[in-house]
Amino acid sequence: MRNIKLTLEYDGTNYCGWQIQKSHQVTRSPGHQRKSIQGTIEKCLQKILQERIRIVASGRTDAGVSATGQVANFKTDSPISLDKLQKALNALLPKDIVVTKIEKVGEDFHSRFNAKSKVYRYTILNRPYPSALFKDRVYFYPRPLNVRLMQKESRTLLGRHNFKAFQASNKKERDPIRTIKKLKIIQDKDLIYIDIEADGFLYNMVRNIVGTLIEIGRARFPRVSLKKILLSQDRRLAGPTVIACGLCLLKVKY
Repeated sequence: MRNIKLTLEYDGTNYCGWQIQKSHQVTRSPGHQRKSIQGTIEKCLQKILQERIRIVASGRTDAGVSATGQVANFKTDSPISLDKLQKALNALLPKDIVVTKIEKVGEDFHSRFNAKSKVYRYTILNRPYPSALFKDRVYFYPRPLNVRLMQKESRTLLGRHNFKAFQASNKKERDPIRTIKKLKIIQDKDLIYIDIEADGFLYNMVRNIVGTLIEIGRARFPRVSLKKILLSQDRRLAGPTVIACGLCLLKVKY
């Protein structure tokens, strides 16, 4: 039995998210099909390996969320070479899912439980007009934003805190304590990149943080408000949940 690790790149636009959805479940976003990234990959693996495969990811990205460095693993009895397996997978998979790396790892490796941190990027297109080419990969925000203030305020979130104020209101994780290791806000012409590395993320945590930073950048929230929101542990005080399409999982660190 071999344990195989995959590094994946995918465009989440046409998927209900990573996880296989039950037939009775309704997708979060109108227009998204019920097919999942996980289910699509498993079907291809089963066709190639001729055995039932269950693939486990480092985390479950939501509908519309993309990845350049998602990590997953599965176990197989097949002796197929890794090079041949990667080529066969990329030949069978749809063009919006690609295996960028494939490795044999130790039997105890688990893509989720062994992860030390993850890096997410949220991209905002900040100009008066939208983009035809990148409409499914960025959040179009046409109003002016004070990026310097957003950068200054964001430092409050660094370190280990209770992030209950930034978790989805309908999700209550047992432990809302997380450590944000890095948080960078970079402006490159019309694009604003918000990169967050943490040891773990609550459901919708990144999108809620970004929504709050935008409210600060547009002067709807006063200065030093981010610290008050964090300490309040009250989701109602934070900003809105921004759309999923601007979010991308860049890297998983082990």
